[in-house]
Amino acid sequence: MLEPLVNGIASVWARVFGSRNQRLIDEMLPMIEEVCRYEPEMMRLSDVELRAKTDQFREHIEQRRKELGVTEQFEEVARLDGVRQREEAQQLRKRAHGLEHSILDELLPEAFAAVREASKRVLGMRHFDVQLIGGMVLHSGNISEMVTGEGKTLVSTLPAYLNALLGRGVHIITVNDYLARRDRDWMGPLHEFMGLTCGVIQSQQGSELKRQAYECDITYGTNSEFGFDYLRDNMKVTKDSQAQGKLHFAIVDEVDSILIDEARTPLIISGPAEESTEKYAIANRVAKALQGVEKNRLEQRAKQQDVDKEWLAEEEYDYVYSEKDHNIILSERGIEKAERLVGVDSFYNEANMDWPHHIDQALRAWTLYSRDKEYVVKEGEVIIVDEFTGRLQPGRNWSDGLHQAIEAKEGLRVKEENQTLATITYQNFYRLYAKLSGMTGTAMTEAAEFLQIYKLDVLNIPTNRPLVRASFSDVVYRTTREKDKAICDEIEAVHSVGRPILVGTITIEKSEALSEMLGRRGIPHDVLNAKQHEREASIVQNAGQLGHVTIATNMAGRGTDITLGTFTRKELFDHWKQRGASPNDLHMEDPELYDKLEAHWSDGGLMDEWEWREVLFQFDGPDGKTHKGF
Repeated sequence: MLEPLVNGIASVWARVFGSRNQRLIDEMLPMIEEVCRYEPEMMRLSDVELRAKTDQFREHIEQRRKELGVTEQFEEVARLDGVRQREEAQQLRKRAHGLEHSILDELLPEAFAAVREASKRVLGMRHFDVQLIGGMVLHSGNISEMVTGEGKTLVSTLPAYLNALLGRGVHIITVNDYLARRDRDWMGPLHEFMGLTCGVIQSQQGSELKRQAYECDITYGTNSEFGFDYLRDNMKVTKDSQAQGKLHFAIVDEVDSILIDEARTPLIISGPAEESTEKYAIANRVAKALQGVEKNRLEQRAKQQDVDKEWLAEEEYDYVYSEKDHNIILSERGIEKAERLVGVDSFYNEANMDWPHHIDQALRAWTLYSRDKEYVVKEGEVIIVDEFTGRLQPGRNWSDGLHQAIEAKEGLRVKEENQTLATITYQNFYRLYAKLSGMTGTAMTEAAEFLQIYKLDVLNIPTNRPLVRASFSDVVYRTTREKDKAICDEIEAVHSVGRPILVGTITIEKSEALSEMLGRRGIPHDVLNAKQHEREASIVQNAGQLGHVTIATNMAGRGTDITLGTFTRKELFDHWKQRGASPNDLHMEDPELYDKLEAHWSDGGLMDEWEWREVLFQFDGPDGKTHKGF
C-alpha cells in the first residue's frame, strides 16, 4: 500500500528539485565550461607544443607531490608493508592516493582540453561536452552509463591520459582479444601523439611481450587475461620475474557484464593431477545406464498420482537432476545400481570414495551440458562456449573432472584431470585496484549492487542529441511455433524494405534452426555463433549493409561496433523490386512514385502492422512542412 505513495512523493521531489543524477551532472557543468575555455588556446598550439603539455603536466604533478608530502607517505607505506603493519599501511595508502587524485583534479580542465584537441588532429573526432562528462565520471572512480553509439571508447581516452600522467599505469579492460587490439590500434595513436606509451596484452602472448605491454603508460587487454596474469605473477618465485606490476587504475568496458554477471566466475590456473583416466570411461558407461528424471517433472508426476515425490524417485528413478539448481541427486536405488555396474561392494569405504564424484560429474555431462550450447567439439577437443558472450574459450577447461566427463561422453580421448594451483574471482580481482571505474549502456538496473560491492556510483550520461530510438513492448506467444513464424515474418518485412536487422538467439541450436527457416523463405543471411568464431570480423563488418540479416547468439558483452552501410537510391530501389516491396514497372522518375509505393505496401499488409516504417519516406523540409522522399 505504501509503495505507490512513496513513488509518488519521489516523482514530485524529482520534478521540484531535480533527480540526483541531474544534480550531479549540473555540478560538473562549470568544469566542462572551463575545459571549453581552454580550447582556443589548445587550437593555437603546434603539434610539438601540444605534445609538450604532457611534460608540463608531469612536472606540475611532481612539484605538488613534494609540496603535499605524497612521496614521503608512499615511502612510509612501503615501510609499514615490510613490517606487516597492513592495516596502517592501507589507511596511509588510501590517504596518499586521495592527495594524488586532488592533484589530477587541478589539471583536469587543461588536460581534457589537450586530449580533445589531439583527438581532432589525430583521429578526426572532437569530444562532445557530454563525453567530457563521461570522462569526468570515470576519472572520479565511478560508472558512466552511456547509450550505445555515444562513443564510450573515445570517452575512455580522457581519464586514461589524465591518470597515466602519474606513471603507475592505466588498464583499459574489454571483453575479448579482438576489441582489445582494435581499441589499442584505434586510440593508441592519440596517446602516442601526446607522448604516452600504449600496449596491448593478448591470450597466448609470450611473457616478454606482456612485460613490455604492462610497462606502457596505458595497457589494453581482456578481463580474463588481466586476472590470469595476476595469478601467474603470484606464482612466480621472484618479484623480478613478475610482469603486471601494481594495480593502479582500471577502466572496465561492459562493466555490468564483467563485474555483475561474471562476478563470481572463478579464474583458475591448474596443473596435472595423478588420476587415472579409465575411471571417466567407466563412469560414463554407468551414467548412460542409469535412469533419471528432471525435478519439475518428478513433482508434476507425484502431484498427478497423489504420492510422495521422494517415494516416487526411489521407486522409479536412479537419480533426480535440476536444471535450475544445476545439481544431481542419486537415489538409494541408483547408488546400489551404480555399485553393481562399477563392480564394487560399496562406494563408502576408503578405497572407493572417489566413485560417487566421478558418476555425479558423468551425470552432469549428460543432463546439464549440451553440445553446441555449453560447448562445441572441434578437431577432437571440447571447447567451452562462454555463456555470456557466446564466444569460444579455447584453452579453458571445466574443473573437478567435469571436462573429462564431457570428453568421455563425446567419445574423445580423455585428458588427465588437473588440480587447482591458483584461483580468484573477477569480483575479488577487480577490487584490488586502487581506483576502479567502468562504462556500459546498461548499469542503472544494477546500481545498488555496484555501490554495495564495489563502492561505485552510477551516473546516466545524457546523449549528445535527443534519443529517437524506439523501444517496443514485449510480445508473448502461446507456442514456439507461433513465435518462430512471427519472428520470420518480422525479419522478412524488415529485410524487404532494406533495413539491416540483427536477430539475437540464446543458443547455437536456436540460431541454426532460425537460419534453416529463413533459408526456406529464400532470405539471405549470416549466422554468427561459436561455430563461426573465425568469421566474426567479416560478418560484423557486413551486418549494417542494405537489407542484411544477421543471426547471432547472445550478444551481451560483445562490445562490437556495427557500422551502417551506405547505398544509392537506385540500389535501394532495386532491392525493393527484388523483394517484391515495389512493383517492377515502377521507376524513380514516376511523379506518383511515393503514392504508388504506399499503396503497394498497404496492399501487401506491411503498413498495417509496421506503420512506423512510413518514417522511411518522410523528412522535414526547410519550409517547415513534411515531405516524402528517401
